[in-house]
Amino acid sequence: VSSMYQEILAFIFSTSGWVLVSSTLPTDYWKVSSLDGTVITTATYWSNLWKTCVTDSTGVSNCKDFPSMLALDGYIQACRGLMISAVCLGFFGSIFALVGMKCTKIGGSDKSKARIACSAGVFFILSGLCSLSACSIYAQRITSEFFDPMFVAQKYELGAALFIGWAGSVLCVVGGVMFCFSIASNFSKSHSHSDYVYKGAALHSHVSSNPRGQVKSINQRPPPQYSVSSRVQNFDKNVYV
Repeated sequence: VSSMYQEILAFIFSTSGWVLVSSTLPTDYWKVSSLDGTVITTATYWSNLWKTCVTDSTGVSNCKDFPSMLALDGYIQACRGLMISAVCLGFFGSIFALVGMKCTKIGGSDKSKARIACSAGVFFILSGLCSLSACSIYAQRITSEFFDPMFVAQKYELGAALFIGWAGSVLCVVGGVMFCFSIASNFSKSHSHSDYVYKGAALHSHVSSNPRGQVKSINQRPPPQYSVSSRVQNFDKNVYV
């Protein structure tokens, strides 16, 4: 029962993290223009993995999609690939988790369900690592440009999407690890129970049922039994004469 509750908690953590990771892709604010050293702000610049935008003082935003995928910076292409991989891995992990959990009635035997649930945990761990790497690469580029004194272009700060992605990545990894640990505990319990039953059956077959508990000899033979006809043939034929 405890392993079932652990699987349910792992499923809640991992799916919540996958939803958070998926929500970072369409989120606008991956990086926001820094207001450090500015007195009057006339426009705010922000961008994500797909477009760059500017919002003026009146609240009107003008956005421009990135014109070419091949002309993008390498870190943006890497972040796109990692985030899409994280979403796909989390999707398959959610399906495998629903099939492999004990509280569901699909997936076959307990052994096959345990393997499916373990695969779901691996998918969630990989999804969390992919999204964590993407957010960290993007944040590292922002911070390196911000603290570089030779960088004279517009400097940016970390946007809200990065923090959401980090939180979702941690939840995915924690949920996947909980899935793997729950399956490992189930296997250890099943092996220990089978060993106990085997040893008990072996001892019961070798020990006799007498009060002293002596060991019964396996090669002991029963005493010979003679039939009535063989005894009659041993008498002398002149015994009545």
